[in-house]
Amino acid sequence: MVLKFQNAANIAQHLHDPLFNNSIFIMLASLSSAGFGFMFWVLAAKTYATEDVGTATAIISSMGLIMMLAKLGLDASMIRFFPGNDKKKIFSTAIIVVTCFALLFGTIFIICVDLLAPELRLLKSPANAALFLIFLAANSATALSCISFVAVRKASLQLFQSIIVSSRILFLIPLAVLGTMGIFCSLGISLLIALITAYILLARSGVMPGFIADWKFLDESFHYSAGSYIAGLFIAGPGLILPVMVLNMLGAKQAAYYFIAYAVATLLFKIPAAVSTSLFVEGSYGEDIKKTAARSVLFTYLLLIPASFIMYLCSHWVLAAIGAEYAAEGVSLLQVMVVSGLLAGLNSTYFAVQRIRKDMKGLIALSAVIGGGILGAGYVLMPTFGVLGAGYAWVAGNGIGNLLVAIMFRMRNGIDDNVY
Repeated sequence: MVLKFQNAANIAQHLHDPLFNNSIFIMLASLSSAGFGFMFWVLAAKTYATEDVGTATAIISSMGLIMMLAKLGLDASMIRFFPGNDKKKIFSTAIIVVTCFALLFGTIFIICVDLLAPELRLLKSPANAALFLIFLAANSATALSCISFVAVRKASLQLFQSIIVSSRILFLIPLAVLGTMGIFCSLGISLLIALITAYILLARSGVMPGFIADWKFLDESFHYSAGSYIAGLFIAGPGLILPVMVLNMLGAKQAAYYFIAYAVATLLFKIPAAVSTSLFVEGSYGEDIKKTAARSVLFTYLLLIPASFIMYLCSHWVLAAIGAEYAAEGVSLLQVMVVSGLLAGLNSTYFAVQRIRKDMKGLIALSAVIGGGILGAGYVLMPTFGVLGAGYAWVAGNGIGNLLVAIMFRMRNGIDDNVY
């Protein structure tokens, strides 16, 4: 009986643990996004031609890459500097700067599309170019509102927002006559709906943005934002660049096989990403870094190990639900990427610790090795192993990262408490 009361007390304690609560909501938001994203691509694969799916994945990945470039590290600075500062000014500044750079980079991409991604020449059409830029701006504002929900410890609102974005599934069939652009417009329309919803929720949370940039915040956070920006390029780059690499090196069909397998694997990748983001938030609010990091690793692998085991065993059935063609070509790739997800857990935790400690040099060095290793290995391995080489690249990059994390942790003799 005593043991039962103790277990109940432990469960109650976890339910009131900010790290646990935020991790769960961030994870649910991520899994909701990935899950509905998986359903979105399943329906797209059944409704659209394989070539349309492959080209659309490249367009969406290109938009994601542009967004990554346009954030300039301000997404991380929002989380790190929200505590103790004027949240409205910080958010307004981030919205203005990031959206302007997103539109600038998007315009450059369209102008240079023949050189950067010849398969995406359809974006040179004035109508398609206009839609690309409109949806890019909506994506920019929606992404930053999502970060704000997390930064103010209201990750439950992020979950609600991700469900709104999932409405993109509803537009796939009505827009099928547009081919590739039908898939892209389905996502874009859902982003516009999510943006309107997000601003209503932000107003109620006291973080409604204005239209004036806070130059003092930009100056004070410059070095932190720059370091986070460079590291973010290396961290997020492989997920956004590899689909385009596969498209250019192996063709549209192989790009579709890769992206579908990757979309399934991201269900696992969301677990360490969610927990490490919660760790970053709690550490930014002054929580004990050693204890919080230890709990973060524990939460990550308690969830990641059984989920990975199930995904590995069920990989054929999952892909077969999409289509026999995807199952035949993607099972081995998905299984390899499951292994890489296990390796990514430790790396994600260490990334969060480095951000809390404001150790930008260490963060950049580690992320450069991992991101560069993944892309370099993909470039070398894909000509020999085909699309499976992209999966091997993820394992190689994350495996090297684990080794470096172990070395750096040993050199530091653990995690120190001096983070401010």
